[in-house]
Amino acid sequence: MVQITELLDYTAQFLNVRLFRDYCPNGLQVAGKDDVENVIVGVSASKALIEEAIKRQADTILVHHGYFWKNEEPVLTGLKRERIRLLLEHDINLIAYHLPLDAHAEVGNNATLGRRLGFEPLYLCADQNLLNIGTCEPQTLDTLAQTIHQQLVRQPLVIGQPGKPVRRVAWCTGGAQGYFTEAINQQVDVFITGEISEQMVDMAHESGVAFIAAGHYATERYGVQALAQHWADRFQVSCDFVELTNPV
Repeated sequence: MVQITELLDYTAQFLNVRLFRDYCPNGLQVAGKDDVENVIVGVSASKALIEEAIKRQADTILVHHGYFWKNEEPVLTGLKRERIRLLLEHDINLIAYHLPLDAHAEVGNNATLGRRLGFEPLYLCADQNLLNIGTCEPQTLDTLAQTIHQQLVRQPLVIGQPGKPVRRVAWCTGGAQGYFTEAINQQVDVFITGEISEQMVDMAHESGVAFIAAGHYATERYGVQALAQHWADRFQVSCDFVELTNPV
């Protein structure tokens, strides 16, 4: 068991939260119990995840995608009102970390995905150092796609020739398709992220840099689990990940 204030203060320093310009608040988003003992972990704070936390009598929910995003309507109506009502009625803390969790060198989404796929990191670049450049074992694009399918349990969308040699890679989890131009500038063989936009297909064909869209949810499952395990080891709290598969 740990006090919520101690947990939040530690994690803010551990993830270097103050260094990031983000689209949502990082840390405690909805306040619940003062003591944290039983944590439910998920990618996104959906109603289904909250209901699972209630079922398991959790006091805290930890997610990557929380609430109160930039430019969204500030009023508490509809779906948002129902989610927050459940949290308040059951006195459950909602804690979310977005870009700081993407970027962290140990428990971050990018770091954990890179390790899972066997990438050797070289350096970071682009906005807030969120784009990872590294290498993989020499292989074809098709072989890499098969590895991604096996590791993430999701069929990726691949734009490029299956037999294309792949050695130098760029990756950023989630909805990071906007970094494709920078990845091309870094002279990589393939760029891997979660989602793809229509114009990226022509960019991939014309640049010769392959594009793999491996799923927003699928690429961002591992950072929040790694942070939860870090909490469990340091504070002796129970942390259980709930898989609520999203096809996007």
